[in-house]
Amino acid sequence: MTAAHGDTGLLAPGWSGSAASSATSDHAYLRALLDAEAALTRAQAALGLAPAEAAAVVTEAAGSDAFDVRSVAERARAGGNPVIPLVADLTEAVGEEYGPYVHRGATSQDIMDTASMLVAARTLGLLLDDLGRTERALAALATEHRDTAMPGRTLTQHAVPTTFGLKAAGWRSLVLDARDRVLTVRDTLPAQLGGAAGTLAAFGAYGASDPTELPAAYARELGLRAPELPWHTLRTPVADLAGCLAFTAGALGKIAVDVLTLSRTEISEVVEGSGGGSSAMPHKSNPVRSTLIASAARRAPQLAATLYGSLAAEDERPAGAWHAEWEPLRDLLRLAGGAARDAVELAEGLRVRPEAMREHLDLTDGLIVSERLSAELAPVLGRARAKELLTRLASTGRPLDQAPELADADLDPTHYTGSAGALTDRALERR
Repeated sequence: MTAAHGDTGLLAPGWSGSAASSATSDHAYLRALLDAEAALTRAQAALGLAPAEAAAVVTEAAGSDAFDVRSVAERARAGGNPVIPLVADLTEAVGEEYGPYVHRGATSQDIMDTASMLVAARTLGLLLDDLGRTERALAALATEHRDTAMPGRTLTQHAVPTTFGLKAAGWRSLVLDARDRVLTVRDTLPAQLGGAAGTLAAFGAYGASDPTELPAAYARELGLRAPELPWHTLRTPVADLAGCLAFTAGALGKIAVDVLTLSRTEISEVVEGSGGGSSAMPHKSNPVRSTLIASAARRAPQLAATLYGSLAAEDERPAGAWHAEWEPLRDLLRLAGGAARDAVELAEGLRVRPEAMREHLDLTDGLIVSERLSAELAPVLGRARAKELLTRLASTGRPLDQAPELADADLDPTHYTGSAGALTDRALERR
């Protein structure tokens, strides 16, 4: 057996092999750290605080693939973060003349936080692509099945009829809610630059007449938002990421658990397009996409809780709170990204079985429309007597169409879907 080289996702089929996995790998983080360092030198050069040649040399050196991510990781333990050994390696690569301009005036957290925002922005872009494909597939399902009646279920039991179109439109609405939250967060991810204690003092010491101009210049180099303040212990950006990612996993999880229920053997109203096999039972076609999405939805809230807990960050640099964010944030990005990938396959491949839905509408021999019957009988018998009659008829176990009292009643459940069609149309107007 060969030695492991990085996290391959052996125990994480939900994100293994996904675009989010690549965008959050150790190599991707290393690239983001190097991008952050190079951008800092370029920003200082743009404001006349470093020679243009220094910016060019640092950027060229940072663009190299020669940095050993394993070595950086192993040496990170000494200082508690990977920036310290990486700065040493980058400084050596730049050379004696321009080495002093590497990381000048910054603190490790400036680079680490900025790199995390870069990784998040790059991953959220991929996530948004998959959410877009998912919502389009769900819109097509909602349109096709606008009037496909099925049992509505509340507290696990048949309630009144609904339509699959309305259900799919509701799923799409959640996906759009997630998209909107992710878009808002992605477009507001800030660079981090404050120096040792968030005062920008070192940049003044190195000659900046107005150090407050530097964070905006730095952000421009990276395509990130300029921070209003250094946010070393003001962790709103990380909390916002936690919220949108956990919501996304949960929104996709709602779709997944519905599909898991509706694809049970004894229900079989929907079927995943390409189910997974069983190691022991050849007849099975498991709803694997839904299973993996549901798994992500169950893990995401606890990871978000760790990030929310880090809001209580003491002083101008916390001991432990900041460090506790790194792995949960990456895990959340991977989980949400993997779930979005699986949601595309789930939505695009989902097979709907209207014939099973119609069959199940008749399982209660007309009782599924008892709400309508009660409303129609109330003006004739009074509300209490109407309810008593229907309760008594239900207890006999006989089909309602055999009850003389209901000889003229419309018991067709497909005629009692309320405003499901109009609500579906309204939902599909949203873009």
